[in-house]
Amino acid sequence: MVAMTMIARVADGLPLAASMQENQQNEQFGRNLTEYQTKAKQLFRKLNEQSPSRCTLEAGPMVFHYLIEKGVCYLVLCEAAFPKKLAFSYLDDLHTEFHELYHKKVATVSRPYSFIEFDTFIQKTKKSYVDSRARRNLTSINSELQDVQRIMVTNIEEVLQRGEALSALDTKASNLSSLSKKYRQDAKYLNMRSTYAKVAAVAVFSIMFILYVRFWWL
Repeated sequence: MVAMTMIARVADGLPLAASMQENQQNEQFGRNLTEYQTKAKQLFRKLNEQSPSRCTLEAGPMVFHYLIEKGVCYLVLCEAAFPKKLAFSYLDDLHTEFHELYHKKVATVSRPYSFIEFDTFIQKTKKSYVDSRARRNLTSINSELQDVQRIMVTNIEEVLQRGEALSALDTKASNLSSLSKKYRQDAKYLNMRSTYAKVAAVAVFSIMFILYVRFWWL
C-alpha cells in the first residue's frame, strides 16, 4: 500500500505537493501518518546536492523511498512489503509529469504546497500501481528499470537522531568501499612480495649450493 507521497525542493526542503491516504489513523501503519509526514519534512531539510539520488529509509513496518531529479525530491511512504522496483518506477512517473508541468516555476515559488493540484495526478498514478492487475503489467513494462538492489538502504530514525546528512552516509559508504579495495590491493601486493622473496631465496640457495659443490668437491 502507498500511504503518503510528498514532493519537495532540495535547495531548502520546501514542500511543493503532497498526497495522503484518506484514513490517516489506520492502525496497520503502527503510528499515524502525521508523524511520518513530520519525519519526511525533517528528511527534506537534510538533503542537498551531494545526497544519493535514490535511497530507501526503513521506518518500522513502513519504508520511505525517495528519488532526486533536477533539484526536486520525490518521496513515497509505503508498506515494507511493497515491491521496491514498483516504488521507484512510481516515483519516476511522478518526476516525468511534475517536471513537464512545473520545472520553470520550482525555483521561484515561496509558498508551501504551491502545486497541491498535482495531487490529482498522484492519486491516479498511485491507483494504477496499487491495483493488482495493473501492477502485473507494470512489472513487465518496467523490467529494464535500474537495479534497485544497489540503492542505499538505511534507517530513518538513525539519520534523523544523529543529525547526519545522507550525503555523509553515502561518502562513508564510498570510503569504506575504497578502503576495502585498497586492502585487497595491498594484500595482493604483499602476497606477490612474499612469493618473489621465496623464489629469490630458493635461487640464492641453489647458486650457493652449486658454488659450494664446484669449489669444495671438484
